[in-house]
Amino acid sequence: MLFPTSLVGSYPQPYWLIDRDRLKDRFPPRVRARELWRIGDDLLEEALDDATTLAVQAQLSAGLDIFTDGEARRESYSNHFATALEGVDIDNPGVALDRSGEPNPVPRVAGPIRRRAAVAARDAAFLRGHTDKPIKVTIPGPFTMAQQAQNDHYSDERSLALAYAAAVNEEVHETFAAGADIVQLDEPYMQARAAKAQEYGVEVLSRALEGAPGRPRCTSASATPRSSTTDRTPTPSFRSWRTPPLTRSPSRPRSPASTARSWSACPARPSSSACWTSPIRSWRSRGPSSTGRSGRWPTSRRRTSCSPPTAG
Repeated sequence: MLFPTSLVGSYPQPYWLIDRDRLKDRFPPRVRARELWRIGDDLLEEALDDATTLAVQAQLSAGLDIFTDGEARRESYSNHFATALEGVDIDNPGVALDRSGEPNPVPRVAGPIRRRAAVAARDAAFLRGHTDKPIKVTIPGPFTMAQQAQNDHYSDERSLALAYAAAVNEEVHETFAAGADIVQLDEPYMQARAAKAQEYGVEVLSRALEGAPGRPRCTSASATPRSSTTDRTPTPSFRSWRTPPLTRSPSRPRSPASTARSWSACPARPSSSACWTSPIRSWRSRGPSSTGRSGRWPTSRRRTSCSPPTAG
């Protein structure tokens, strides 16, 4: 399989599950936002299971190769994990600047960051029980969570990020044990806070992936409108793969010149690292369109794969 297909990011949650009108009128929640759910607490877990099942069925119908739960259980990609940790005062949130530069309520770190219990393991086990395809679970990256928090305990942001990394590392190991084939760490703030990422980002990610099963890889993907010719800064995410590495199809050999053109420096590694960059196509869920494909149209993306990050 040359290009395995998978969801990138979250799958749209059903209207009956979440209040989209309230969600679109605010910044992505960094603290818990239970008011967004349309289902009461007594039936919410069952409703989340149903929404996850629908997302799995949609991926099956689309013929995808790697399945996710669509992040149907989350109010945002990061707050479900960030607010589940010990050391976070969720009753008295802090404030930090979002990537837009606007203030947003965030978790307030008031003590040592520790993981109380597994956060994604139950989700991974549920997904594993609904498909025999390879499954991917996403976890917010430690660098990003440190940028999305008000630090009232640690001496500096690097120490806070390393504390998050230790908690993420435990979660990565337990998520693999629950049946995940791929664990993806989402790190959008490495693009937004590039100077800080260059200072200690690789160290933090190396700690988060320390001892992880499989073959860690650095990947970056950025959406580029088809009408635009301007390159956009990739947003890094880091994945640990337990499945065997993918191989190039022997029936489609590449010429030396073509191969040379497809290698470039990885944005998350020193310039000596080589990455293979290739254009891919993905479908983005939208409203009704003229494509005849049930309200979806293709968007151009570029994906970069390289060797795992290492400290130093």
